[in-house]
Amino acid sequence: MTTNTQIKLARRPVGEPQGSDFEISTATVPEPGEGQVLIKVLYLSLDPAMRGWMNEGKSYVPPVQIGEVMRALGAGRVVASRHPDFAVGDHVTGTTGVQEYAVLDGSELTKVDPSVAPLPTFLHVLGMTGMTAYFGLLEVGQPKAGETVVVSGAAGAVGTVVGQIAKLKGCRVVGIAGGKEKCDFLTGELGFDAAVDYKRGDLKAALRAACPEGVDVFFDNVGGDILDTVLTRLRMHARIVICGAISQYNNTTPVKGPSNYLSLLVNRARMQGMVVFDYADRYAEAAREMAGWMREGRLKHREHIVEGLETFPERLLMLFRGENFGKLVLKVADD
Repeated sequence: MTTNTQIKLARRPVGEPQGSDFEISTATVPEPGEGQVLIKVLYLSLDPAMRGWMNEGKSYVPPVQIGEVMRALGAGRVVASRHPDFAVGDHVTGTTGVQEYAVLDGSELTKVDPSVAPLPTFLHVLGMTGMTAYFGLLEVGQPKAGETVVVSGAAGAVGTVVGQIAKLKGCRVVGIAGGKEKCDFLTGELGFDAAVDYKRGDLKAALRAACPEGVDVFFDNVGGDILDTVLTRLRMHARIVICGAISQYNNTTPVKGPSNYLSLLVNRARMQGMVVFDYADRYAEAAREMAGWMREGRLKHREHIVEGLETFPERLLMLFRGENFGKLVLKVADD
């Protein structure tokens, strides 16, 4: 009988996750029950949100429990099915967890076509990452042509898509990223109007130079000092989308809130959090539009592929150290 290698949460991390916070174990590959599907996991999405899922406490999803397989979105191939809508050989995405094989109800799966795009793309632009960028910007940020949109974590999975959609909507786009290579990629490859390297010098001065008339929409993936700095550049009736705060996820002290929040009052601005699951009934709509932009060459994507299920703990840390370029995806097996 084939065994199933799994990565389980062994203890709740304090600060940056360590390898000892996880346990590698094996189990017998399960059989699907009625209405279920057995999937061979091929790729896993590595996301900053995973750090929050490890914490005890109330959030938008329940925490991963100690001893459970670490939660993750995955893409894979059906190897056994007891669901009429899924056949052996179909490719699907769903919350597979960090393991080689997963059994899920058919209702928890989305069938995808690898002839349309490579499987990792369904964990990026055509998956939750793309949905987050699309609805976070268009529904919460509500950009208008001619406005200035600033994106933090701009060279990451969500940020690259947000900036390109903002350009498609006729906005001036400024990305905040770490390092010259990432900033050059934003302006040279993705068409951002400007990029600010937060690792170089005075962020406030650089942002002022890049946004001389201020900021209309700020899509924030980082939080902390970057959020606080952008607050000083808001225009009247600006909108701030709180998508994430990766700079704060490994804190061992309380989360650093914005000290410049009164700028919201002065500028009659709005700051709103967004969780992609709120738009689940509209995913197909967003996927169709973004797939069209991709076919037209107007929406580019970049996946950073790393390999090896057992490398999950160290690969996850790449997100918090700014080592990924585009969407970070872990390859588990060949198709």
